[in-house]
Amino acid sequence: MNAFRYLSLALVITILGSACYTFSGISISDNVKTYYVIRFKDNATNAPPTLAQTLTNALDQKVRTEARLVENQVTPDIEFIGTLVDFRVTSEAPRANETTALNRLTVTTAIEYVNNVETDKGWKKNFSHFFDFASTQDLSSVQEAAIQEIVDQIMEYIFNEAFTDW
Repeated sequence: MNAFRYLSLALVITILGSACYTFSGISISDNVKTYYVIRFKDNATNAPPTLAQTLTNALDQKVRTEARLVENQVTPDIEFIGTLVDFRVTSEAPRANETTALNRLTVTTAIEYVNNVETDKGWKKNFSHFFDFASTQDLSSVQEAAIQEIVDQIMEYIFNEAFTDW
């Protein structure tokens, strides 16, 4: 009798689990098979000229490697439309004699997530992350590492918003 209960439970779990794809917290409907990341627009002043393309490539790679979706430029089930909104260095942690201990590079993107299969699941949202560096350092000396860290984190935010039910 115990074997029958375990078999029944396994069958119920299999049936319920077949409604969506899950792996490491990812939840993608079985009806969604394709995606496309439209090249990010660059609306940020003072941003490196390649940053919008870097963001596009990073999001494309994140979706391609961590979801089971196939790229389709013509009729994608899911579309990501991105804009580089802001690239800014600000002073943080000022000292008593009005000098700054830290500078902060902040990158902000606006993402429109279009789900052409389940239209009620679409959204528009801004994603931002920052990198602090010593005021004694020049931005050019930390920019590559800073951008890499910021882009990685923003991609994690976007991916989680799109593919997890948190």
